Amino acid sequence: MARNISTVDLFCGAGGLTHGFEQAGLPVKAGYDIDPACQFPYEHNNQAKFVLQDVENLRGFDLGEHFYNSRIKVLAGCAPCQPFSSYSRRYKDQHSKWKLLQDFARIVEECQPDIISMENVLQLKHYSIFKEFIAQLQKLNYSFEYYEVNCLDYGIPQSRKRLVLLASKFGSINLIPRTHCPELYKTVRQTIKHLEPISAGQASKRDWLHRCSKLSELNLRRIRASQPGGTWRDWPKELIAECHLKKSGKTYPGVYGRMEWDKPSPTITTQCFGFGNGRFGHPEQDRAISLREAALLQSFPPEYKFVDPNKPVAIHIVGRLIGNAVPVKLGEVIAQSILNHIEQFS
Repeated sequence: MARNISTVDLFCGAGGLTHGFEQAGLPVKAGYDIDPACQFPYEHNNQAKFVLQDVENLRGFDLGEHFYNSRIKVLAGCAPCQPFSSYSRRYKDQHSKWKLLQDFARIVEECQPDIISMENVLQLKHYSIFKEFIAQLQKLNYSFEYYEVNCLDYGIPQSRKRLVLLASKFGSINLIPRTHCPELYKTVRQTIKHLEPISAGQASKRDWLHRCSKLSELNLRRIRASQPGGTWRDWPKELIAECHLKKSGKTYPGVYGRMEWDKPSPTITTQCFGFGNGRFGHPEQDRAISLREAALLQSFPPEYKFVDPNKPVAIHIVGRLIGNAVPVKLGEVIAQSILNHIEQFS
């Protein structure tokens, strides 16, 4: 069946969705992204071709070479979610990025794929642009469903909720049932406990990606005063940042925190390598989580490579690639749902 399917991944990033598709047996021909840092991890770890191109300038006709001679065309896309996030909604200038979802809808109309997958933040469903996207699918005679997905329900070891939409020209299409109940949710301990200890600012000699950011003397004192699951409110007053002492700062307890061994991690973001950027402190070592630990919590396999060994890459760049990625296991879930659907209607 897979020989008759071709998939294109728009906004492909470092290849989280594509890798999940390939792991599930759904072939991907190409991934498109505007970030050149994505090319090495995307092509090194996947069978698909990376195309450095802005989706805004892409036309449906351009995808013809990837869909040529394929009976079933699948188009997947995860338009950058920053414009719809809780943080970015405060800034009106972010709204110009909403056009990326409009471009995705335009490409759908131009190339008429048989099956569509779209993944984004939950907040998207509250915006008129999402309703316009749905109306476009209806106009083009797609059957569709969208879901509020708790990644924990599918074996991903982080508290991450996403909007997943599936659409098809063949008929009703559904996401597979959850694979994990709360008693079996994956934890931080199960995911990263086996990695060798490292100190702040250090890296493993065996794995370049198992490295973490340096900490200032003040932040070292802060993390030493932090307990797993606690907040900066537990610190001695002299360690608390002045902005948090203000009335407006008391609503941000989710920064400068440690993860807990026997619970899932918080949502992995592009700033996950920084202790002060969220609850990204290691449960027991006095440091933020490493890039490898972040990748494992995003369900990337341990051998996934993000960096060309011949080219130095800054921690913040790799952190961005990991934080922006669709978790690999979520990609597997979406792909299995598509394969089940194709089998039903083929």
